Formats: sequence, C-alpha cells, structure tokens
Amino acid sequence: MTTKLLIGLDGHGSGERALAYAARMAELIGKCELLVVYVIEWSPFSFQTAEENAERHKRREEEIATATKRVIDPAIAKLEKSGLKAKGVVRHGDVAETISRIADEEKADQIIVSRSSEGGFSKRIFGSSTSNLVMGANVPVTVVN
Repeated sequence: MTTKLLIGLDGHGSGERALAYAARMAELIGKCELLVVYVIEWSPFSFQTAEENAERHKRREEEIATATKRVIDPAIAKLEKSGLKAKGVVRHGDVAETISRIADEEKADQIIVSRSSEGGFSKRIFGSSTSNLVMGANVPVTVVN
C-alpha cells in the first residue's frame, strides 16, 4: 500500500522546511507518493469592477502558471532528483480549506505544512492558515517549524 503525503508550500523558506521534512519521511516510510500543493489566496467575496471580472479568468490562469513555474516545478524536481515520486497542484481559495479539500479528494494520509512565520495582533485573534488547517483537516497535520 502506498502512503500519500500532501505538502503545503508557501513559496518561502518555511515551505522548503516542510518539503525537506516530507522527503525525509517518505524515505523512512518507503512506498510513498508526495503531493505538493500551493494555494493562491483568493476570495470570491472581494468586490471588483466589471473590467476586473472580465479579466478574472485570464488572470487566475496566469497566476496558476506562474505559481507552477516558480514554486511547484522546482519542488517536484528536487523530490524526483532524490528518487521520490511527486506531483503538484495549484489552486485558488482559502489556504486551509483548499488544502483540506485536496487532501480529502486525493485521499492523503497526512498533511505536512510549515508554521506560519507571520505574527501580529490579527493573527493572534483570528488564527493563521496553519492553525485553521490543524483544527479543520480530516487527516493528521504535521507542522514543521
């Protein structure tokens, strides 16, 4: 049986730590598939002009292509160079909800993410994407420092 690990990347060094931890776990587990995920924060409730709405689809596709090229492709190349099996996914949405939904869709056994490096008053009151994911995911979540 293959174990599936979902790695949530943020495009920063903290995501690199999550990727390295997942690679290490995959080597220890053995038969393992890695799913590298990047979520572009997006809310359907933001107010936009008619011109912005007309360009929305094109802009979203460009954002997905850019994130794939800059974040996902290098991560997958690094994993495959180590002999690990990996694929990538880029989606728009709320980070915690989207990662959790992808984990359910892909039947992931575990989610690996990094601790949010952002602080501040609003994060302490409302929480971060990482803490929301830990509280709401249907599979275990490992948070890497």
